[in-house]
Amino acid sequence: MKYYSTLLFLVFFVTFSAFSQEKVIKYTVANGETINQIAVKFKVTPYDIYALNPDARRGISPNTVLLIPTSSSKSAAVKSEAVVAKTGGNTKEVIHEVQPKETFYSIEKKYGISDAVLKAANPFLEKNGVQIGQKLVIPAKGSAVKSLVATEKPVKEKTPEKYVYHDVIAKETKFSIAKQYGITIEELEKRNPEIVSNLPIGYRLTIKGKAPKAEVSTPPVTSTAKPAETSKKATSYMEYQVKPKETFYSLSHTFHITQEELTALNPALSEGVKEGMVLKVPAGYLAPSPIIAQQVPVEKSIDKPVENTGGGIQIIDKVKSETVSVNPEVVELTKKRGQNERKKIVLLLPFNLAKMQSDTASTANKIKNDKFLNMTLDFYSGAMMAIDSARTLKLPIDVAIYDSQETKTTSNVSTLISQNKLQDANAVIGPFYQNNAEATANTLRLYNVPVISPLSKDKANPIDNLYQTIPSNEVVKNAIFDYMRGKNGNIVAVVDKKKESVISYIKQNQKGVVFAALTETGGLDVANLKSLLLPNRMNYVVMETGNTAMVKATIKALIDAQKTCQVQLVILEPNSTLDTDEINFDNLVQLKLMYPSVTRESDEPGVLIFDKEYRLKNKVNPNTYATRGFDVTFDTMMRLVQGKTYQETADLMTTEQVDNKFQFYKKEDGGHANKGVYILYYDTDLTLKVAN
Repeated sequence: MKYYSTLLFLVFFVTFSAFSQEKVIKYTVANGETINQIAVKFKVTPYDIYALNPDARRGISPNTVLLIPTSSSKSAAVKSEAVVAKTGGNTKEVIHEVQPKETFYSIEKKYGISDAVLKAANPFLEKNGVQIGQKLVIPAKGSAVKSLVATEKPVKEKTPEKYVYHDVIAKETKFSIAKQYGITIEELEKRNPEIVSNLPIGYRLTIKGKAPKAEVSTPPVTSTAKPAETSKKATSYMEYQVKPKETFYSLSHTFHITQEELTALNPALSEGVKEGMVLKVPAGYLAPSPIIAQQVPVEKSIDKPVENTGGGIQIIDKVKSETVSVNPEVVELTKKRGQNERKKIVLLLPFNLAKMQSDTASTANKIKNDKFLNMTLDFYSGAMMAIDSARTLKLPIDVAIYDSQETKTTSNVSTLISQNKLQDANAVIGPFYQNNAEATANTLRLYNVPVISPLSKDKANPIDNLYQTIPSNEVVKNAIFDYMRGKNGNIVAVVDKKKESVISYIKQNQKGVVFAALTETGGLDVANLKSLLLPNRMNYVVMETGNTAMVKATIKALIDAQKTCQVQLVILEPNSTLDTDEINFDNLVQLKLMYPSVTRESDEPGVLIFDKEYRLKNKVNPNTYATRGFDVTFDTMMRLVQGKTYQETADLMTTEQVDNKFQFYKKEDGGHANKGVYILYYDTDLTLKVAN
């Protein structure tokens, strides 16, 4: 213990001594200030501040004293390092070999040179960009640099650039557009500052030159409001602290922006993603939903039919567009003519109001810290969108929402039943916990009331009137094997020895799948894998391993094999190894990585309209729970207006909503489950598409 204390003291002393040698200033935090704001004020990065003030990662409060590195000392250190380390203090030009994760920004910062100087010395960078292993000429400081800079001015003055514009179409991204014209995303945004926050469809981008006076450089009149909205939202950002093991890929996927866009917002990322960094990101993607409770107060919705005074959204006809043409088995639900008999739906949602009111913590803190309550409010917000939509369509449905007061083992459902509030319902959505949903279904079985379990993934007990809306893990895995067999594919499995459950599942349930051999050390036998691939059929290679070396070996072998046969890479569940910077995402796209999912990422017009309307109403983007709240509630209501009972439609109809597919089947031991699974793959345009 004594040794441990001494060691801590030495670590602190050495660290403090190092800091004391660097020029720092003490700064007292003002009321309402954030780390990002302070970093901008002193022209440093949030990461620099955290390096000197580790406790600030947990938050800062007014009057906190922070150590701030001065920007002059930082820039001097960078320049000194660049000149001395790379040139040895002389004035000769040097050759720099590009390392992994290096970018234009990091190289220019390292050597203290401008973007123009670097590109002038290495003209090929304009077309190809920075690539690992490239040899770059770093000009010496002084006359050589000046001459390079001077040569740029006459070039610009020779002739005016020809005006080139581009109208944004669906599915395009900043990355794809910049790549098409051989420019960087930074250059694209500099010419078109309105697209910094998002990229509206139909917007006219300036690629080169200045727009002539007669040329219209804005979208058509019918969509002129879009750029205005975009410019208003351009400053809509929030702070996000990087969590352990997060990567560029996972962050880009979370916030729906590219790596280049993320780096443009946070230049410190040019040196890589580091745990604890505070990033500037688009607002809304991770924000909780306290606004939902404010818009439609929960208290007013309990024990009475929902009476929301807000306007309905007129999107439902569009949300269902093109579902029939995508899959003949999917039917489009519309209100049956002459169907005027009123139906009743009950939502049992775990607001736990009594517990909240007795809690000493404030409601704001409760909403901020209680993940289960946030999930409930998100689901509720989606359900309210569905209710408003049903009102717009004038569906003959009454909706009652009750607080189910749930924990993992208890609920107040028995009290609601004793008060006769559920027995006359045509469908009950909830409770959330599986055992509570089963208890509710057991009691309401006597009244033939279907109980829809909205969120549970647990395997359900055999209860005839219970409907599981989330497919089980086994159903999800079965779906992709059924798809591959339906395509007459040759299925090969690459599974490491540690994945015993996967090996057992495939051997017991998926006959005919061939396993690639492993070496004595547990690695992949590449030669054996290639020998199992057939030249005249599509080869689906199911890869299940968390071993980076095995992943790399498999990907390399399959890319080589593409020269002689058709190959597609398949995974059965999310694989965090593929999210690391060690795995080249372009290779996954080349192999059209495919996997099963209970939700899709669709850009159909109706889905985009739902997202837009949700944002307008709730000032935040819909997350998985919000979208599921809409899908489950709206699907239930639409089934009840088909002139049939919910049970009859469940046996006859497969439906699709915004993100979810509902394809119920009756289990052999009783009860109903959903086998609506999407097979998704990465297409060559970097977008996710539905294969089935």
